[in-house]
Amino acid sequence: MPEKILVIEDDEILNSGLCFSLQKRGMIPFPAYCIEDARDALKNERFDLILLDVNLPDGDGFDFAREVISRFDTPFIFLTAHNLEEEIVKGLRLGADDYIVKPFSLKVVMEKIQAILRRCSGRKESEIYVCGNLKIDFRNRLVRSKGELLSLTPTEFEILEVFCRNPKQLLTKDFLLERIWDKKGNFVNEHTLSLNVSRLRSKIADGEFEYIKTVYGLGYKWSEEK
Repeated sequence: MPEKILVIEDDEILNSGLCFSLQKRGMIPFPAYCIEDARDALKNERFDLILLDVNLPDGDGFDFAREVISRFDTPFIFLTAHNLEEEIVKGLRLGADDYIVKPFSLKVVMEKIQAILRRCSGRKESEIYVCGNLKIDFRNRLVRSKGELLSLTPTEFEILEVFCRNPKQLLTKDFLLERIWDKKGNFVNEHTLSLNVSRLRSKIADGEFEYIKTVYGLGYKWSEEK
C-alpha cells in the first residue's frame, strides 16, 4: 500500500511542490493549509508520516505536535523558516523525527521522508491485545467485545491502554492521574478519575470478566481472570 503523507504547510506553492514530489515517489499526499484542515484530515485518515510547518495561520506547530503525539503514533518532520538552535532542540525534544529549515531541497526532503519510513516500517502494523472477550487494537484505537465495536472516548481509551500495559499491577490513583492528565497540563481531581474509570468499566463489562478491580483506598488492578 502506498504511504499516506499529511502535508501541513500554509504556503500553497510550497505545499503543492511537496505534494507533487511525494506523488512522483509513489506516495499519497494530503495537503492541509492550517491546523483546522489537519484536524479534519486526521479524523478520516491514518497517516504514515506528517510534514508540519511550525508557523501556521491558526496556531503553533509545536502545540499541534503535542496534540498529535497524545493521540497517534505517527512520525513527523518539522518545517520552519527559523534556523534557531533553541527551536530545533525544542522540536527534537518533542519527538520530531527531523527538523528541516527553509529554504530546502525537495530532493533532500524526499530522501529524509523515505529514510524515516524505512526505519518505521519495522514497527508492527497492528498491535493487538486480547483479554477475555476484549480485542484491543492500540495502533488504530479500536476496542471490540465479543466482536462488537465499543465506543470509547479518547480519555477512556487512554485509561484502558494504561491498564492493559500494566496487567496485575496495582495502579494508584496518583499514577493514573499523572499518566492520563497531569503530563498534558490538565490537572483534575480523583472524582474525575473515578468517574472515567466507572464509565470505562461499564462499557467493557460483559458478565464473564471483571477486568478492572478496585483496590479500596489505593487504586485499581487490571485482571485477566474471570
